[in-house]
Amino acid sequence: MIEELRIRDLGVIADATLPLGPGLSVVTGETGAGKTMVVTALGLLLGGRSDAGAVRVG
Repeated sequence: MIEELRIRDLGVIADATLPLGPGLSVVTGETGAGKTMVVTALGLLLGGRSDAGAVRVG
């Protein structure tokens, strides 16, 4: 089980840590808050292909 997801420099997310507990975890937020980037980060963690355009410059 994934207990925590740390995302850095991906899309609109500069640095975020999401604790994940047992059961269902739900991500909510305003438009442009980075919900899709959380799903993208999970995909990368699970071996998905990377898109260089999603990585923050800097």
